[in-house]
Amino acid sequence: MFLFLLSFFLIYGGMHVYAYCKARSALQFTPGVAVTLAAFMTLMVPAPILVHFLRTWGFEFAARVMAYGGYTWMGFLFLFFSASLAVDCYNILVRLLGILPRVDTSRLAFTGKKPFFVLLLLAVSIGCYGFFDARHIRTEKIKIVTSKLPPGLDRITIAQVSDIHLGLTVRHSFLEKVITIVNTANPDLLVSTGDLVDAEINHLTGLAELLQQVRPKYGKFAVTGNHEFYAGIKQALAFTERAGFKVLRGEGITVEGVLNIVGVDDPAGIGMGQVNGKKETEVLGGVSQNLFTMFLKHRPEVHKDTVGLFDLQLSGHTHRGQIFPFNLITRLVYPMQSGLYKLSDESFLYASRGTGTWGPPMRFLAPPEVTIIEVVSDQR
Repeated sequence: MFLFLLSFFLIYGGMHVYAYCKARSALQFTPGVAVTLAAFMTLMVPAPILVHFLRTWGFEFAARVMAYGGYTWMGFLFLFFSASLAVDCYNILVRLLGILPRVDTSRLAFTGKKPFFVLLLLAVSIGCYGFFDARHIRTEKIKIVTSKLPPGLDRITIAQVSDIHLGLTVRHSFLEKVITIVNTANPDLLVSTGDLVDAEINHLTGLAELLQQVRPKYGKFAVTGNHEFYAGIKQALAFTERAGFKVLRGEGITVEGVLNIVGVDDPAGIGMGQVNGKKETEVLGGVSQNLFTMFLKHRPEVHKDTVGLFDLQLSGHTHRGQIFPFNLITRLVYPMQSGLYKLSDESFLYASRGTGTWGPPMRFLAPPEVTIIEVVSDQR
């Protein structure tokens, strides 16, 4: 925790210092304005930590206000920081070219007051667009053809939600949109691939009851994500089960002789000693290989020994970066960060972009989704 907090304050605080220096250099404002801006930024740096303590102390309204304000600012700051950093890299290249003889690059540099306002306007415009786009949930449809459905069954429809992050900022109105999309698809199964709840899990009154309205033919199944452990695994599981989900924690079951569903815990629980110790190969090997096997795993990682033991792995976690260009970083850690991937002739992985938001209540070039998977028999 100490290393996490140290890294957070160094990185996030550094972004604030960078933005402050950019503003002061471009605008050359008065000492009074400088002090006001510095005080505001000083408050915003620990805002995510303050949200946690306000929620813990029972000040939910204040925590919610701080969450909306602090995380929205985080989104705008990230956009401004990314755009400014890109321009700075460009200016460095221009200066390097200027070293060459007979090359005049003085007119190519992008500096001064006007570029600052252009970048500021760009960040605000993208942030506002991202705020509304995060509430425009897409329906993504994929089809998997298999020979493992029982005779007489042509198809199974599965709805996947992931990374909804129910908590202080993702509430009833958003969840109602998700439920409407799921019910419209009329799936046979609903699965949640982790982070159904956020770390700020308290006072989720009425949300589990909304999820109870979704009653697919073959039931609802879920696995833990990292935020279930951050929130407190006991209360996270209690909420998920109250919402009508069967939580699979290192186990596999056969659903009414139709298909297998296998689920594993997110490794975030390892340090807490709260993860089922079975290996994935052991859990997957414990179900019939003659039926279609769906593997629920929060992170889109694949161990080579498991390929061929499942037909379709459903994952989430990455949000596809949530706000471009952060996806360039998440891709380094999770190369299969969104979309459908063929692992072998018999195994596929689908990584969801996520349904809700974490941190900044905005998305840019990574729209939210509910995924509808059609598993179709090749003998129909």
